Order: sequence, then C-alpha cells, then structure tokens
Amino acid sequence: MLNTIQRFFTEKIRPSSPAVGQAEDHKLQVATGALMVEMMRMDEDTTEQERQTILASLQSKFGLTTEETHELVELAEAEASDAIDYHQFTSLIKEGFSREQKEKVVEYLWRVAMSDGEVEKHEEYLVRKISGLIGVPHDAFITAKLRARDS
Repeated sequence: MLNTIQRFFTEKIRPSSPAVGQAEDHKLQVATGALMVEMMRMDEDTTEQERQTILASLQSKFGLTTEETHELVELAEAEASDAIDYHQFTSLIKEGFSREQKEKVVEYLWRVAMSDGEVEKHEEYLVRKISGLIGVPHDAFITAKLRARDS
C-alpha cells in the first residue's frame, strides 16, 4: 500500500531532486491520509460528507492541489485493505510530527468521525487507539475532540 502511494508522490508531487526533509514530509502526508481513510471506512456507511472532510483536511494541512488530494485519497482507498495494521502509519507520525501536528491529526480523525453526524463506537475506538499509538496525551485527545466538534 505505502509503495503505491509513495510512487504517486514521487511522480506527481515531489520535486525532481527532493531534500531528505521533503521526502519525509511526503511519507507523513501518506500516513496521515491513510489513517483518515481508515477512519472513514470504520463504519459501514461511507458517506460523501466523510470523503469531503478528508479531502478538505488533507488539502488544508499539506497544501496539496485539488487534483493531488483527490488522487491521494483514491489511492489510499484502493490500497487500504492491504494494510495489516496501523503501525506503518502511526510510527511515521509519532517520529516525524511535533506534538501540535500529532494533535491536529487526532482532530482531523475526529472531524471525519463526526462528519456524518454520528460517532460510532468503532470510530471512537480507532481515534483513541491512534491517539495512543502516536503519543497524544489524553487531555490533548479531548481538546482535539472538542475542536473538531466546534468546527
């Protein structure tokens, strides 16, 4: 899964001679996008509203074009079933993002979960699990939830 999405970044987004930091940024974008797609897939009713929330969040956070954002989400959706667990994504975020960036990821996950008007127990479980895996403390987890609810 990650290889296909990374190839997308190499071909479509990454400059022809990327700096090491830029390559890491792209891995973090992929990881964040994949987790958001997994959140969307947590309930049986995947809605267009959830998809639009993901698109807007990714485009806002990473400054991608509309076309790049759509292509990333489509790739992540197509490949999400290949992921065995979340470790490949959460470890990148845990090591590569600042505390504030990690909290923003949790907020985005909450936004996706809330976008259809109902947070199911499986969705809350996933946000809680990812939050713990990326090292977001409980108080920041709650703050991110409140920010998502109020947005």
